[in-house]
Amino acid sequence: MDFVRRWSEKTEISVGRFPPWLGIAASKFYNWRQRYGRVNEHNGWIPRDFWLEPWEKEAIIDFHGKNPLEGYRRLTFMMLDAEIVAVKSGERMASVEASGTAVAMEGQAPRAKGRGLSSRRSPTGTGTSMFPTSTYRARSTTCAVCWMDTFVSWCIGICGRSMTEAEIEVILERAKEQYPEAKPRIISDNGPQFIARDFKEFIRISGMTHVRTSPFYPQSNGKLERWHKSLKSECIRPLTPLTPEDARRLIQTYVDRYNTVRLHSAIGYVTPQDMLAGRQAEIHAERDRKLEQARQQRQLRRQQAPPSMFARFRSGGKMTSPGETEAGSAGTQPCSGIT
Repeated sequence: MDFVRRWSEKTEISVGRFPPWLGIAASKFYNWRQRYGRVNEHNGWIPRDFWLEPWEKEAIIDFHGKNPLEGYRRLTFMMLDAEIVAVKSGERMASVEASGTAVAMEGQAPRAKGRGLSSRRSPTGTGTSMFPTSTYRARSTTCAVCWMDTFVSWCIGICGRSMTEAEIEVILERAKEQYPEAKPRIISDNGPQFIARDFKEFIRISGMTHVRTSPFYPQSNGKLERWHKSLKSECIRPLTPLTPEDARRLIQTYVDRYNTVRLHSAIGYVTPQDMLAGRQAEIHAERDRKLEQARQQRQLRRQQAPPSMFARFRSGGKMTSPGETEAGSAGTQPCSGIT
């Protein structure tokens, strides 16, 4: 722009004749003239209002270092709830990847097979809850029976005892005492405890219903199988219990954390305790408010920051319209006027 202005004034040649001589399209020349004196933000790496600031990236990387085994989505909501940094999951993952740190991925491609029985969409209540039961053996030292509500992913309890039919009845009765208004539907495998005649009579007297999964098809009870995977990968294998008492203590500690602290991806990254209490909508609204507030603060800080080093604000002189110069109409001038 300065070159064209200067030579147009010296030679009194129309500004509109310079772009063809310079090998520039007229549309590009006029776009440049329209942006003259402005910050070059149309396609450059200029800070935007939604970009994370350096201190936010450092906080994200530090929090990831303290929780290396958590997936990036869960970590995002953990930081939101702890009011460390308010970012989206994609922004958080980009910050960690840019630092060269490995990111734990969550989720797999959806599959049509193995969806099993669908949960009724309401929390524990009469005729609406499900208490899947299953047996689990931890490192051949103790047996355990797990039961949970599939709507809120709340682990009702886990008990390390023998696997007789009478013990199963006692465990289920204790679970019902926690929610006396519930009429649960039991989902179990085809173990001898669950096909016994006395167990069928217990189910009938208790007012419950019982559904057995297909043989050799654990996907029919997939939610509890997924719980077993979390229990083994996050508790049994890392901590390695050596005695049955040690196993029961570690498992109970993990169950308490699972219900009250750990964010569950299947219920919107809230804890089962919050889901059971019906606080999920309030939590999601509070997270949205924090994200919007963080965006507004970034925008305000950027507006208050000094001008970018790439901005070229020039003063003096007025870019005239095509065919005009500051000296007046130039008409048609010979090309030899440019030296």
